[in-house]
Amino acid sequence: MTVLVPTMGSLHRGHQALIKRARTLSKEVIVSIFVNPLQFENKVDLEKYPRSPQLDIELATLAGATEVWFPEYEDIYPGKIETLSAGPVGSLYEGASRPEHFEGVLTVVNRLFEMVKPTHAVFGEKDFQQLFLIKTIAKKVEIVSVPTIRSGSGLALSSRNTHLSELERECAEIISRALTAATQENNLLQAQRKLEEILASEASFKKDYAVIIDEKDFSIAKESSQKKRALVAGWINGIRLIDNMPMSKEVRL
Repeated sequence: MTVLVPTMGSLHRGHQALIKRARTLSKEVIVSIFVNPLQFENKVDLEKYPRSPQLDIELATLAGATEVWFPEYEDIYPGKIETLSAGPVGSLYEGASRPEHFEGVLTVVNRLFEMVKPTHAVFGEKDFQQLFLIKTIAKKVEIVSVPTIRSGSGLALSSRNTHLSELERECAEIISRALTAATQENNLLQAQRKLEEILASEASFKKDYAVIIDEKDFSIAKESSQKKRALVAGWINGIRLIDNMPMSKEVRL
């Protein structure tokens, strides 16, 4: 049994949690590190994406990886690239703000699955929409999810956090505070209002979306939704940040 943990590198404790979870499933854990150009909207973001290969090897090995694999572009895309469709859900939220992003993600994940042929693959819940979409293409691979890993202040760990100054990180904590407050509400309308109000209280945060969705299909949550989740995305000084939390109470309209 082989477990794959696909990453783009710049590993942190969040990635290590994925690797540790993978190790509970199998003694053979492959961590792939490939910065996939297909999922970036522009070359500037691609070039700015943090890279730390030597540290990545150390962190992955410490967490239990048995192989750290750095495929080349030609390995992943040896010929003409045929991207996978992300479907209707792929056009919502992150997909609406980042056209073709999810097509790029699904295409590279599918190629990694074809090459490694893992029995399982581990992904984090921080990229919840991505996780949902990957499950739709994983026909022969069991997808295992791991809850978001956070700093002591509540900020979701992300490779993009390296671009934030200390002050900007403090400002970014408004996201987890807003999510936490919203998920404690008993009423959907109140939860949405709380989410919006707290996010608006931080002037440096530029909101993209803040919604409560039905996990089944990413439609706006209703009273009848079995599982609900609050999603937030936005920017601080041009750095895009996303986060989400499951609704911890049974919210009603």
